[in-house]
Amino acid sequence: MLVILAPGQGSQKPGFMSSWLELPVFRSKLEEFSDAISLDLITHGTVSDEATIRDTAIAQPLIVSASVATAALLDTANLSGVAGHSVGEVSAAAIANVLTDTQAMQLVNVRAKAMAHAAASSETTSMAAVLGGEVETVIERLNELGLSAANYNGAGQIVAAGSKAGIDKLVAEGPRGSKVIPLSVAGAFHTSYMLPAVSELESFTSSLEITDPEINLWSNQNGQLVTDGNKFVSLLVGQVANSVRWDLCMDAMVKAGVTAVIEVSPAGTLAGLAKRGMPGVEIVALKEPKDLEAAQDLLNRSTKKA
Repeated sequence: MLVILAPGQGSQKPGFMSSWLELPVFRSKLEEFSDAISLDLITHGTVSDEATIRDTAIAQPLIVSASVATAALLDTANLSGVAGHSVGEVSAAAIANVLTDTQAMQLVNVRAKAMAHAAASSETTSMAAVLGGEVETVIERLNELGLSAANYNGAGQIVAAGSKAGIDKLVAEGPRGSKVIPLSVAGAFHTSYMLPAVSELESFTSSLEITDPEINLWSNQNGQLVTDGNKFVSLLVGQVANSVRWDLCMDAMVKAGVTAVIEVSPAGTLAGLAKRGMPGVEIVALKEPKDLEAAQDLLNRSTKKA
């Protein structure tokens, strides 16, 4: 049983699309997506610098466009399911045909701008990755500082979010047995600071024509399978202001019998988490076009299970 993993924000690096754009199908998709949201994704994926593509309003559409376009390069007849991390849930919705590609790009464009605006309208906020330490100890320290666990990534990693002052204190004195790494992000995503963005997304998605997923589709809310397309989109919207439970997603996929995963571009982060959190599962990360052959071989060897 094979599933696709769609990465979230922070996985993009300057120039990561350059080699992919040599493939006509990928380039055509990026041109289509750029037109759909009036954003030059090709320029941002090739020549824009790190500061530019770290901007939430650019980063999120860039990631989703790359994920959906690389998934389109594969023959997915034997694909059993898909799960996305954070903004990767928008990519997952497109891959599962809950949304059309154009709808997904329009949704992520609204999501990105709404989250950027929410971040700019609040006090100065930030995020940090907490590596290692007992979960209870980590959460206790976050509570002491008035911070939230934005991402439970599994494999000994929790991402904290909240006020910049609180994050600074966390970096200076992290939970016992852990290492804290500050993240270059524009705000406290997946916390109550993002509630204004939720309202805007609810308004936008209310007019979308949504269909039920054609393959297994896991939610970040609680790692559960969702068979109703409208329910998935509703959860996706609410997730903007709530914790991402990627740890539960990985657990659920293992329990469902997943034996192989392919992480679509910009790949690497989720493959690394899967290596530690889904032991024994075969993994291919689509970092470059040369990885397509291994990914397609893995798909060809898989048996579809829905």
